[in-house]
Amino acid sequence: MSKIFKALYRVLDKLFIVPISRVVYNTQNVMKRNGNLIDRLLNRQRFLIFLSLVLAVVFFLFIDNKVLLLVQNNAEVIQNVPVEVKYNEEAYIVDGVPSTVDITITGRKSDIYLAKQLGEFKVSLDLSKYSASDTPHKVYFTYSKNIDNLNYKLDPSYVSVIIKNKVSSVSSVSYELINQDKLDSKLSVKSVALSKSEVVVKGSQSALDKIAWIKALIDLSNTDLTEAGSYDIDNVALVAYDNQGKILNNVEIVPSTLSATVVLDSYSTSIPIVVKTTGKLIAGKSIASILINNQNDYSVTVYGSEAELADLKSIPVTINVDGLGSDNAKSFKYTLTKPNGVRYMSASTVTIALTFGAEQQKTVEIKNINPTNLGSSLKANMISNESVSVICKGVSSVIESVESADINAYVDLTGLGVGDHEVEVKIDNNNPMITYVVSSKIKVRISSAN
Repeated sequence: MSKIFKALYRVLDKLFIVPISRVVYNTQNVMKRNGNLIDRLLNRQRFLIFLSLVLAVVFFLFIDNKVLLLVQNNAEVIQNVPVEVKYNEEAYIVDGVPSTVDITITGRKSDIYLAKQLGEFKVSLDLSKYSASDTPHKVYFTYSKNIDNLNYKLDPSYVSVIIKNKVSSVSSVSYELINQDKLDSKLSVKSVALSKSEVVVKGSQSALDKIAWIKALIDLSNTDLTEAGSYDIDNVALVAYDNQGKILNNVEIVPSTLSATVVLDSYSTSIPIVVKTTGKLIAGKSIASILINNQNDYSVTVYGSEAELADLKSIPVTINVDGLGSDNAKSFKYTLTKPNGVRYMSASTVTIALTFGAEQQKTVEIKNINPTNLGSSLKANMISNESVSVICKGVSSVIESVESADINAYVDLTGLGVGDHEVEVKIDNNNPMITYVVSSKIKVRISSAN
């Protein structure tokens, strides 16, 4: 290894160290001999003029070829610079002024960098000398230059504005609940009272004519709304809408906010689940039993407003039984659909178990048949007083207790007028374990009720 390093040193010494040492030594000798010559040249006026000319040419070539980046021109766009509008806000409404403009600045890169660091870009539109008119005014923006060496260009540089007289009117206020999904699902809004029922709306006449509603937007995502009770909410924003539900931003509402008292309730009730079926079982089979979560009658507890839940009588569940019956039983996992007005249900899924048995049948005679969908000012009477035979099909344990009073029979008289008509008897059946068959028709006489 020592022989290798010695050989490498000799090569480096011959190729680099010795030549560089000679250059340095010779340069020092030349400087010593010619030191007086350089001093004499620098003291000569013609030599200095010639040297200045050479340096000027060299720098000119550098600049002309954009070698020096500091003097190179650049451009940059400053976006969304806010516009300050000066006008008599008590007397006029101004349309057509953008909220922001873009500024393109060009100049040296160093100046652009400095301008961006200062960040003092101000754009204004002075309308203080203009009055209301149906003719648009062409007005140029004014702006401040934080760096004088830069060129500034606005986009747009001017706007056509319409100045209208401000008028006012009184409008009624209603409320709108927003972010209802953020409210605890077991809570519902029982009542809302606003601190004012009317507000003053200011704007141009054309803008006021477009107002359809003034809404107080009550935000139910408020973290204070955690349980049933009464809550006072301040600074409820007011918004104006047109007939298409779009917000009108060119009107002023006085006051701009209201206070509201919101009463939250936690109302609940139990609603039964009613199973309905679609499709047909195999021949000779009927449904013997229906269990929901191992219960004959199963209900869920639902939460919502009392008014909306009052109309909710049951939660329907439809099961497709087409082709079933070869097995003794069949189970289904069913996801419940939340009815309108319900905010929370105690169960979201249920297990429905069906059992099947041999189909039996029996005949029941009925006489009470109700006419439905009869036209106004008309009355209907059954021509024949004979009873109608209804065949009930199902497993014996289900149909053996069926009586005529349990069967809701009717005739549909939709579109029928005065005269005698032969119509089919139909059964309103809500029991999926029974099938009703009516083969006969009855005659109905329709006459004027006057």
